[in-house]
Amino acid sequence: MHEHTHRPEPFTGYQKFVVALLAFLQFTIILDFMIISPLGAMMMPALKISPAQFGIIVSVYAFSAGTAGFLAAGFADRYDRKKLLLFFYTGFVLGTLMCGLVNSFEMLVAARLITGLFGGVIGSIVFAIVTDLFPLEKRGRVMGFVQTAFAASQVLGLPAGLYISNHWGWKAPFLMIVGISILAGIFIFIYLRPIDAHLKIQSDRNPFHHLIETVAKPRHLHAFATTALLSLGGYMLMPFGSAFTVHNLGIDVGNLPLIYLVTGLCSILIGPLVGRACDTFGNFHVFVFGSMLSVVMVLIYTQLGVTPLAWVMLVNVVMFVGIFSRMIPSQTLMSVIPAPANRGAFMSLSSSLQQVAGGVASVIAGLIVVQGPDGILQHFEILGYVLVGTTAVTMILMWTIYRALPEQS
Repeated sequence: MHEHTHRPEPFTGYQKFVVALLAFLQFTIILDFMIISPLGAMMMPALKISPAQFGIIVSVYAFSAGTAGFLAAGFADRYDRKKLLLFFYTGFVLGTLMCGLVNSFEMLVAARLITGLFGGVIGSIVFAIVTDLFPLEKRGRVMGFVQTAFAASQVLGLPAGLYISNHWGWKAPFLMIVGISILAGIFIFIYLRPIDAHLKIQSDRNPFHHLIETVAKPRHLHAFATTALLSLGGYMLMPFGSAFTVHNLGIDVGNLPLIYLVTGLCSILIGPLVGRACDTFGNFHVFVFGSMLSVVMVLIYTQLGVTPLAWVMLVNVVMFVGIFSRMIPSQTLMSVIPAPANRGAFMSLSSSLQQVAGGVASVIAGLIVVQGPDGILQHFEILGYVLVGTTAVTMILMWTIYRALPEQS
């Protein structure tokens, strides 16, 4: 029934290749999603758009990604996962290419919508592949590496994107993403083996029935509620992170890439360590540790006033340790819940909920936070209290999921 400490098993050569490829894929998707926020300062004057319109550009991706995840869920288990991955990745690359070629607010919204429709589903296919190809005792480490893409996109992606946009304009980073994504696509096409074991256990159901069946299971609903709450809390601070750092903490805009760099570099080290801790000490224990640490750090962070740069970096890094220590074990625990025949649909719905919850979180955060005439964000600490509340509830929900797992991960 209970998790035990054991020595993690080593990976095969092909498994290492798959992990590297999936992490790189996630890197391109996350970079495309995250690059929009720092480019805001250049896009708004270039396209003559208001903060509210910029908010639409950011959230349209999340909502279209959420919708796509929901629509794709019924079909997610009916095809070889490699083919599915290539199809959606191609759409994502074309959408990103459009972002780099448009000249108006309306066209950019359309381009982000297309990118979200395709890009939003890829994360769920990646997690379904991880669950298909890796036994549970290796899965924490794999999730740790794949999630490191999040950090890498901050370290390499955001500073590089900002640097490129300063030299060649705000469209250039999108074209850079298209370039590296095409390379990744070629690798998938040539080297990734078909992933179709789940097709052998499919009964002949139509996609709509498959979707309904996946949604209707009580333990799936329980897991979806937990996922949505985790994302809702997690995304609250993100949209206003850079504005808060500049206006409230008094950090010069020129130092933002440095903060991203340091936080990201530390996160690249943190991700795999957390993954290894999950495989060694058990996912639930790591999740509880991460939740407690997040609560403490968020309360400290959201109350800060003008703060020295080194201190801001330290708080950011420790906060990320907390975030990663929640994200990685929660995803590993969730991967145990669906049966193999429903895995793609489950992951797709789960990812859809994450995206929508993220979009809702940015909207709620936008309603709570007010920017004063001096640029200082007011009521930012309320976001911290909301996050603490959602964290407490997710700990209880996660405990009940952990208790009910068929064989203790």
